[in-house]
Amino acid sequence: RSSQLRKLVDMIEDQSLCNETTKWHGQTVTSYALNFVFASLSFLIISGNLLVITSIIYFKQLHTPTNFLILSLAVSDLLVGALVLPFSSVLSMSSCWYSTHLLCKIRGLFDILLSVSSILNLCFISVDRYYVVCHPLTYRNKINVRVSLLMILVSWTVPLLLAVTITVRGIGIEDLSRRCKIFSVTKESITGSFFAFYIPAIIILTIYLKILVVAKKQARCIQNTLKIAVSVSQMEKKANITLAIVVGVFLMCWTPYFLSGSLYRINKSTKPDVMVEIFKWIGWSNSMLNPLVYAYFYKWFRRAFKMIIHGKLFQGDFSNTNLF
Repeated sequence: RSSQLRKLVDMIEDQSLCNETTKWHGQTVTSYALNFVFASLSFLIISGNLLVITSIIYFKQLHTPTNFLILSLAVSDLLVGALVLPFSSVLSMSSCWYSTHLLCKIRGLFDILLSVSSILNLCFISVDRYYVVCHPLTYRNKINVRVSLLMILVSWTVPLLLAVTITVRGIGIEDLSRRCKIFSVTKESITGSFFAFYIPAIIILTIYLKILVVAKKQARCIQNTLKIAVSVSQMEKKANITLAIVVGVFLMCWTPYFLSGSLYRINKSTKPDVMVEIFKWIGWSNSMLNPLVYAYFYKWFRRAFKMIIHGKLFQGDFSNTNLF
């Protein structure tokens, strides 16, 4: 009975804090600035990845196994900006949501699903690049559209199962603060981070190190060949560098969050909640950076983006346009 009374008192205190923080945020200039930053980030993520999605779907020349994997990555990034960020911005500005709320559970589920899906998509993109560089003669036979679609299916099914498992197992766990949090460090989340981030990150880095070694050997072998071969090699080299930058940007964005989350589990005094929350927002900003990398390094994506932005798709059928 005393425990029930204590819970009731805590709920009243939490509601009072909720009202106070809501009132405080509503009276500060900082809150408006943060709302503007969150809304701008969400808009940039959605618009940038929408350009990538439209380009790959509309232009037939971009219908390749590699671009289908990039399409899957862009879809997950777009959904981060459309679904995860709006709810997370509310959590960052208010303490009025509680861990028992259905919206809190749904937000957490989509957060895990889309983040892990991005990681697995990058894993499969690195595998695709590995066969392009290391096994160019058998690439078309081993990595075709069917294999690409199978990779996409795995990159969404596995994260879905992981997200549902963590969410369902977390329902029965009582949170002492009872507030809905952007990050929740539990035994399941720590274990899931090894399968969702650390192991895939090691695989990605290992594959790209192998690609780097093979690319250097190939560069030495083609020094005395025709200029056209050198030109083709330079184009492939640029494509590999671009995808390596995409992976590098991803690791720089997400590594601080996963490391701080692991340290937070070991010793909660090492990193305050606000720091882990900032690292989480830095991780989400990766969804905005990928389209910028494509636009800067890929000539065909730049041409496709310009045609879309200028509205040429509404002026006729340009699906067969030569973008290369």
